[in-house]
Amino acid sequence: MPSPATAPARPAYRPYCAVVTDAVRLSPSFVRVTFGCAEFEHFGTSGLDQRIKLILPGPDGTISDIGQRDEAAITEGGWYQIWRDIPTERRSPLRTYTVRRIDPVARRLVIDFVVHPGAGPAGAWAEAAAPGAELVIVGPDQRSEGSALGIDWHPGPARRVLLAGDETAVPAIGSILESLGPEYDVDVLLEVPTSADAIPIDAAEGVRLRWLPRDGAEHGAPLVAAMGQWCARSAELLARAAAPRPQELADVDVDVELLWDSPEGSDGEFYAWMAGEAATVKTLRRMLVTANGVDRKRVAFMGYWRAGVSERQE
Repeated sequence: MPSPATAPARPAYRPYCAVVTDAVRLSPSFVRVTFGCAEFEHFGTSGLDQRIKLILPGPDGTISDIGQRDEAAITEGGWYQIWRDIPTERRSPLRTYTVRRIDPVARRLVIDFVVHPGAGPAGAWAEAAAPGAELVIVGPDQRSEGSALGIDWHPGPARRVLLAGDETAVPAIGSILESLGPEYDVDVLLEVPTSADAIPIDAAEGVRLRWLPRDGAEHGAPLVAAMGQWCARSAELLARAAAPRPQELADVDVDVELLWDSPEGSDGEFYAWMAGEAATVKTLRRMLVTANGVDRKRVAFMGYWRAGVSERQE
């Protein structure tokens, strides 16, 4: 057996064969699913907004073989190419989600799903999830040096932070908040479909969390309005976070380009993290960077989805 010094490097991400142990409806729009897997003892524990991939059952209920039960294939790290090589008509859907909570000792992983009428494969699967249901989860391997891959939260030394997003960002923001210590001064703006979707988040005392139910309003409208109010109240903070020189933002066409930037190496006291529907996130970023001059190196923004477009398959 090779020593740790000579053992081959493990891939940052690997597939896990997971089984549902519990599924709970948290609110009209959220279902929390808990998964078990013996190998979750090796699952990465970086937390925050750690992204993972779900390999979902196809229409016939089967899940594509991407080497999830082959230790040699797992070690080689070729799961994605295997998935890509499967003919489209037989390839299981693949979707991106966020780890809500991981307990390697108990070997349990929690994912919060957004559900709604007409949901895509992931939402529909979560609505029907019951103990015993199987899924393949591609996530970080704690034994790999790259296990923190897939994290977009990079505040640097900043301790004055703003998190903003719609319901698709609630799981990531919940995980981030539960990872932060009391040294952070935090404002949170969360838009959700209804008032009943203000689900519990175990945040540190002093976090200013504002739920923004649409209750029939246009998607993004409550969040944009709340951001405007927050900027007006925070003018002095934003002035201190201004870029040292004029900056321009590329006019990203969210219909054809991926809206995603999580800069590393930012400095200063302020940092913003925003995610959700792409056009809304683009507006929020311009409110900070263009309207208020905030250094764009201090703003992470992720377009998780686009209005009018179904869930994106990789």
